[in-house]
Amino acid sequence: MAQLTFETLSFQKKETVLQVTLLNLFTAEIPLSEMPEFKLIGQNTIETNEKRFNLLLSKHLESLTNKLTKNKATYIHQNSGIPLIGSIAFGITYRNTSLIEVKTVTSCNLNCLYCSIGEGLSSKKHDFVVEKDYLLQELQKLLGFVHEPVEIHIGVQGEPFLYADTLSLIEDLQKMKEVHTISINTNATLLTEQIIDRLAQCRKLRYNFSLDALGEKIAKQLAGVDNYNLEHVLKMIRYAVEKSSVLIAPVCVFDYNDQEMEKIIQFVKSLPKKVSVGIQNFLNYKTGRNPVRAKSWQEFYPWLNRLEQKHQLSLKVTKEDFNIKDTKPLLKPFQVDDIITAKIKCPDRFPNSCVAVAKERCISVPECQFQKDKQVKVKITRDKHNIFAGRLV
Repeated sequence: MAQLTFETLSFQKKETVLQVTLLNLFTAEIPLSEMPEFKLIGQNTIETNEKRFNLLLSKHLESLTNKLTKNKATYIHQNSGIPLIGSIAFGITYRNTSLIEVKTVTSCNLNCLYCSIGEGLSSKKHDFVVEKDYLLQELQKLLGFVHEPVEIHIGVQGEPFLYADTLSLIEDLQKMKEVHTISINTNATLLTEQIIDRLAQCRKLRYNFSLDALGEKIAKQLAGVDNYNLEHVLKMIRYAVEKSSVLIAPVCVFDYNDQEMEKIIQFVKSLPKKVSVGIQNFLNYKTGRNPVRAKSWQEFYPWLNRLEQKHQLSLKVTKEDFNIKDTKPLLKPFQVDDIITAKIKCPDRFPNSCVAVAKERCISVPECQFQKDKQVKVKITRDKHNIFAGRLV
């Protein structure tokens, strides 16, 4: 028997199964009836037949479940056969600018009233989690192509600090000479002083905090959960301001929290160091929660201008503020209206949809029944920024 130690997996023996936990958030179960002889040595180490156990892991990690929502999930790793470019939900999004998005996980510990993708504790969507080393490997390839200083934005479909490797990911990005800034969107609920202290060593880091209200009742209503701890969030923001760069980025949902914006401005002015503020206009999305009709930009900007004048504070952020510039486009292996052969690899976020793969790109295919590794003909319906969608033909 071999002694196997894992960084991202932990194990617990139960009555009839060996429970496997991946990155603290996702679980799978291996029936003890299938297990070879084994012995657990601590949470992350198991002594067993290596070849047999690795086969069982590969098999049963196909049935991952999100502990928060009980939703099914797919683990995307170096041997999964799933590229990291092509999907809007996970991996790497390169929009031909010096701001590159990385998305490690889909999941959130809140249920925000205005969420543009309907993510959170009530979500019924399929989830994804990406292996950190695979993400860094593919990102390094893209950085070699871009060949310019970039900002890496950790902007997942959910809360990035649910991803157990977020801290080490930021530390690895800090070491990349091509990266001048690392920004991360967070609701701050999972932050601690210890986390902020550790990340203070990463001088390239900027927190983009979602702070939408200073009244406890409306803050909980917007967060969609009764246990939203506004006091903790404010404490973490104050602490982070002392250690790192900070942007406060409230979403203004008119008829809900528009009256809270001036309170947020006063809070920002009370902070011991200057921080940026970017008030966002709530927008309606087909896949989102839409509690109200969104204000048009013709309505929103005059309102925001009046706030700026009243408080003598810039409340808008632009790509120029963060030195974001156009970069060379990445070649698209196929374009809208092309008909291609692709292989189905996993379910996509929404029911009856799949992620198919061709030419090192992912393609989202709606109205597609999941049959792993089945080859299908797909007509490309979207190709913008190497984010692909298609329909079966």
